[in-house]
Amino acid sequence: MREKTLSMEELVSLAKRRGFIFQASEIYGGISGFWDLGPYGVELANNIKQSWWKYFVYSNFNVVGLDTTIIQHSKLWKASGHVDTFVDPMVDCKSCKHRFRADHVAGINSANLAKLDKALKNKSCPNCGKVGTFTSPHHFNMMFKTYVGPIEDGANQTYLRPETAGGIFAQYELVRETTRKKLPFGIAQIGKAFRNEITPGDFIFRLREFIQMELEAFVHPKEADKWYKFWKEYCMNWLLDIGLKKEHLRLHDHRPEERAHYAAASTDIQYRYPFGFKELYGIANRTDYDLSVHQKESGKDLSYFDEETKEQFIPYIIEPSVGVERLLMALLLDGYDEEEVKGEKRIVMRFTKQLAPVKVAVLPLSKKPELSTLARNVFKKISGEYNVEYDETQSIGRRYRRQDEIGTPYCVTIDFESLEDKAVTVRERDSMKQERIKIEELKQHLLKELNH
Repeated sequence: MREKTLSMEELVSLAKRRGFIFQASEIYGGISGFWDLGPYGVELANNIKQSWWKYFVYSNFNVVGLDTTIIQHSKLWKASGHVDTFVDPMVDCKSCKHRFRADHVAGINSANLAKLDKALKNKSCPNCGKVGTFTSPHHFNMMFKTYVGPIEDGANQTYLRPETAGGIFAQYELVRETTRKKLPFGIAQIGKAFRNEITPGDFIFRLREFIQMELEAFVHPKEADKWYKFWKEYCMNWLLDIGLKKEHLRLHDHRPEERAHYAAASTDIQYRYPFGFKELYGIANRTDYDLSVHQKESGKDLSYFDEETKEQFIPYIIEPSVGVERLLMALLLDGYDEEEVKGEKRIVMRFTKQLAPVKVAVLPLSKKPELSTLARNVFKKISGEYNVEYDETQSIGRRYRRQDEIGTPYCVTIDFESLEDKAVTVRERDSMKQERIKIEELKQHLLKELNH
């Protein structure tokens, strides 16, 4: 076994060929920044979300879930600062007319337009290669505008949410009251978010439509540092638990000039993508900024009264946030492996059992009616608990390889001997070890192995 590092071209090809990820609207030439999850991609994404929910919600007695709408009142985004400050610096090339993120082209992490303008003077266009052809940079708001109702005017204008957190803050007080939670407690949410990125790219790393998994942990201001450190470690442990390699992860603590204006501290868990170490998971101490601005804008009291200490204060918020697509991409990269078996290359996606898109494949040795009938009966016996695939086309060797390449942990082969001994051959993905199991014992055997 040896580690194989996939290039971006190889990753995109594999993801399409094996049904993980497709370009959105591909028959019409595609649409930049939008990608669809294929049959195995949607299973992998669902398993990621289920794992996250179990780890962050079910495993913590003081965390509850929420599902808020994509479209919220426009005042929410005004209060949060998104209307005025959710911007990226944009620049155009006067020669080829391509548009870029100014800070990406300039190679500096800054939103200062004057500083960016100076840095761009000697930079070449990433598209046409010409130097000194950039316009002066200007800010661009990344929220998608929409209208509620039939009249398209300012009074009815709102936005597709750029993050899921806004709805959590708006419902914080109702959640606290109905669940009778005391600090510290958290509210978790998984859902779609939308950002009109200037230059989406790097496959599914930078998208215009994506899925966020966010937790807002409400804590006493004096305990914010403690909980910030706790959630940093907790998030890293989950990433390792679901199969990412430790050597491909690192923490990047933000310097003061890198942090959002409201953050007392923030860090990224970065993953080593083919284009370098980039943000995978973000954890921030958002202080009391969010509840304070929403209290001011809405006129609703969002303070917390501590019965024990008789204190009244605005809670601080610790926010761990991760995008499903960035994580799915990292899992594809870390799961990929190549090895030589009997002189042939075998490609294997070594997903953990909990994340594997297909848990078990049922494979009759041939299409003979008697084998197909028995195999379909075996499928019915074991299906329903997890995703089981049935496949009877091509040779058994090719079918094994196909299942290896999508990461299926177990293959169940029904052969002619099965008609006599009422047993099947169970093949394990990583070791390729095979053992004979009675059909009547198969369901319990697989459940035990998959949960091991």
